[in-house]
Amino acid sequence: MFLKERENECRAQRDAFNRELRMQIRPHDDLLLIIDVQNDFCPGGALAVNDGDAVVPVINRISERFGHVALTQDWHPAGHSSFASSHPGSAPFVTIAMPYGPQTLWPDHCVQATAGAALHPQLSTVRAELMIRKGFRPEIDSYSAFYENDRRTPTGLAGYLRERVLTRIFLAGLATDYCVYYSAVDACRLGFEAVVIESGCRAIDLAGSLAAAWTGMQDAGVQRIVDLA
Repeated sequence: MFLKERENECRAQRDAFNRELRMQIRPHDDLLLIIDVQNDFCPGGALAVNDGDAVVPVINRISERFGHVALTQDWHPAGHSSFASSHPGSAPFVTIAMPYGPQTLWPDHCVQATAGAALHPQLSTVRAELMIRKGFRPEIDSYSAFYENDRRTPTGLAGYLRERVLTRIFLAGLATDYCVYYSAVDACRLGFEAVVIESGCRAIDLAGSLAAAWTGMQDAGVQRIVDLA
């Protein structure tokens, strides 16, 4: 059984490497979407993702290959409904029912106009043409770059991409199993091609969320590559 699993793992890695070699950036059709590379999601931050700052040099390198780049920024008001501190007696990382569905409660993070909400200081934003702020409505969280967590309220990103005739979205940032995952799946659902660059992402991996995210992305038609050389 172990040998069979190892064989399947090696085949998957080889296939991902081959996709990476074949992947050519289309200057007029492709956009790099950089997800939530903010201080609070990096080591020392309020909701730090393990090794989160390691994505910065990777993203800086690959962004040079794109003619179009956009960013997202988590931008919560103080006392946001997704904060555990807004629900007396509740602890971070538990799930509660909200009017729009299940919601994981988080430590206070990325509060508007704080240092934690700022983009990582070494992240290059020179090539960015658009910034999408999300999570600014007090009553609803937002993981996806395309929709709030009610899955109905749009951010406007889809309209922007269609207006610019950008059809393939490469994603990198934080965190793989939450905002990158939801954004990639929504991109496919809306008719865009979506490609997640694994070396440019890091995960929270809360109770198996990373494995579930990769499965969900695969089922949605999201492509996964290791890197862009």
